[in-house]
Amino acid sequence: MTCTAGSHDHVLSVGPQALRSQLSPPIAYLTAAFTIGLALFASATPSPLYGIYGSLWRLSPGEITGIYATYALGVLVSLLLAGRVSDEVGRKPMLLVAVGGIIVSTALYMLADSAMWLAAARLLQGVATGLALSTASAALLDLHPRHDAAATGIANGVASASGSALGLFVSSLVVQCLPDRRILPYAIQGALLLVLAFLTRRLPEPSPRRPGPRVHLTPAWPNVPVSIRPPFTLAALAVLSSWMLNGLFLSLGPTLASSILATSSVLGSGIVVASLSGAAAVAMLLSGRSDPRLSASRGSLTLAAGAGLMTVAAACSSAPLFIVATIVSGAGFGVTFLGGLRSLSAAMPAAHRAGIMSAFYLVAYGAVSLPSIAAGLLVSVLGLRSTFEYFGGSVALLALAVSAAANVQGPSRAPGPA
Repeated sequence: MTCTAGSHDHVLSVGPQALRSQLSPPIAYLTAAFTIGLALFASATPSPLYGIYGSLWRLSPGEITGIYATYALGVLVSLLLAGRVSDEVGRKPMLLVAVGGIIVSTALYMLADSAMWLAAARLLQGVATGLALSTASAALLDLHPRHDAAATGIANGVASASGSALGLFVSSLVVQCLPDRRILPYAIQGALLLVLAFLTRRLPEPSPRRPGPRVHLTPAWPNVPVSIRPPFTLAALAVLSSWMLNGLFLSLGPTLASSILATSSVLGSGIVVASLSGAAAVAMLLSGRSDPRLSASRGSLTLAAGAGLMTVAAACSSAPLFIVATIVSGAGFGVTFLGGLRSLSAAMPAAHRAGIMSAFYLVAYGAVSLPSIAAGLLVSVLGLRSTFEYFGGSVALLALAVSAAANVQGPSRAPGPA
């Protein structure tokens, strides 16, 4: 019996039993989106626990920043070494490796009894997350029945934002309200990952292995074909500004929210921080079918306004303004990110999808990690609010530059067949 795999016109021999055990196309597509969402859910889970780790092991802000840096390092190394590998060996094997790596890192979090173990868990999680994001993002477009770049861009963006928001909220809720605060958030995460592993095992392969020599894991910048460099440049600028704010908020947001709101509630500050990603997800759903270039331009203006308001709120200690600024910034973050991602998804050649998405996420995690690490180190010198004011102003200026670049690039062209 034969079946056609994904967007490639390869015909694969599939036995009757194997075919019956595979997921249906709609469930397979949702599984790819679930992978993106759960990977970012897991990456956000430790954030509300850093206060507990700091008190328990007497960690300085610089040491906590260093632990975060190991996660970012893991993502970047993974994207450089293996981001394009699924274009060569297939999506399913790499997704299984990625999900397995996140499961092992979850177990390490639960067993961690020192900062060294925590850093090891964070590093492994970063490696597995980089692999999961690049592979699952490519698989989304492979598995969509019409290979619709707009639909897959929306699914990718909403899964990313909602996964991060839910990870922060669930972890904050457990830390605030339930026992076993160091274990239960990871137990919930582990149960979800086991479900994902089961689904991934039954995933049909949408991108079969290419004939040729064995793959070697050697450091290499992901290749972006010349023909799509204009939309890639716009997407890179969009993700640079939007994820820079997201990273800054994840690293300094909980502490800043507690200070401005005058509360010691982990849940309260967690909800405020999660509302950035929550607003982003809602904005993506509302603007999903807008012209990608216009979305990137208008979203960047909204992002700049929100970042500016947030800087003023931090300087004035205004809780209402801080909450409004968070929601406005989140909406701008979501629309900007989605506009850039959709313009890129529409232009990606099928044979290079994982490599191109690896390049995209390299920019994203560079934008998340480097400013966050720098901000974490500067807090002890400048203070929390001054540090946030400097970086928030930088995000606003960068967002204005993205809006100008989107306008210069010209109207988006309708995507052709994938």
